[in-house]
Amino acid sequence: MATRTSKKIRSELDKPDHVFDKAAELFRVMSAPMRLKIISCLCDGEQNVSFLREKIATTQPNMSQHLNTLFKAGVVAKRREGVQIHYRIANEQIVNLCKAVCMQVEDE
Repeated sequence: MATRTSKKIRSELDKPDHVFDKAAELFRVMSAPMRLKIISCLCDGEQNVSFLREKIATTQPNMSQHLNTLFKAGVVAKRREGVQIHYRIANEQIVNLCKAVCMQVEDE
């Protein structure tokens, strides 16, 4: 069994550098607690910025900055309806990753 694990680790290390670069960038994007809160709010479905600000105490510029970072990273998608911008999760794998990590640290 140790041999199988060693082979799996070796095969992971054989991946091209760009894979590790992309993973590191994703972890950087996800490293801000505010962004994790935003993702958590969007897990129930699309929401506008006003709703997000009601749920998460922060300034408008701060919220916009975090939403823009998540958007550029492909974590969330957005659409405009009149003057309102609505955000939704664009990558469900990110949600699964966040939930797994949050559950892990919550149990500690």
